[in-house]
Amino acid sequence: MTALPETVSADVRRERIISLLAEHEFVRVTDLAEQFGVSSVTIRADLDALGEQRAIRRVRGGAMLARPPQSVEPSFEVSLGSAALEKTLIAKAAAQLVSNGESIIIDAGTTATFVARELAARATLTDVVVFTNGLRTALELEPAIPRFSVLVTGGTLRPAKHSLVDPLGAPMLERIHADTIFLGAHGIHPKAGVTSLNLQEAEMKSRMIQAAARRILVADSSKLGNVELAPVCLLNDIHLLITGNHADPAVVTALRDQGMEIELIGV
Repeated sequence: MTALPETVSADVRRERIISLLAEHEFVRVTDLAEQFGVSSVTIRADLDALGEQRAIRRVRGGAMLARPPQSVEPSFEVSLGSAALEKTLIAKAAAQLVSNGESIIIDAGTTATFVARELAARATLTDVVVFTNGLRTALELEPAIPRFSVLVTGGTLRPAKHSLVDPLGAPMLERIHADTIFLGAHGIHPKAGVTSLNLQEAEMKSRMIQAAARRILVADSSKLGNVELAPVCLLNDIHLLITGNHADPAVVTALRDQGMEIELIGV
């Protein structure tokens, strides 16, 4: 980490500490002292002040956020454990839509990763070519090799999400014409369409959509009605949404009114 000038004010330094916590969830006193070019005593005073404001929680050797900020993208592992039963049932339904000999794209989202797991578990499914930008997705597919051919896009690794993005994440996608894509999302809204929390992820998802003939959105019911930062695509770019039956009925109706086909999976 590059040390910042010692002339940085305490207020600026403390705002930066909050930003670092939003990115990394935990920071160490020693690392902060090195980055800001100040003593550990100064950093402890900063953390004590932020703790009194209830912006952080002091822990041994450093600090954590007192509570997750709104719209901060959770790590892959946190997302993986959220609504796990619903995601599993969605994935089982999605995996049944793939036939022998198909070429498919699976993104790096957690629900899409569940789809990869269910596809690999179909012992009679053969000659499937899978493209993915997700390292965890690829690992879920590894047991299916050699029944499956698994190709990873390459690109720049996004920490905590285990996904590959631009620069250099898209060239492979520009050269293929896959049969089907299984795509995750953070937001699905009748007016705003499909959205993501991260601009780089959204760009990769958009490129994947353009590379596939059939576009299937797999998302747990908590994502319906949400609008996040980065646009991915319009509703009419998606051929089918598979989600849980706990989705808000009003949002489901509004999406269907926009022409979206939706399959509700019982949980």
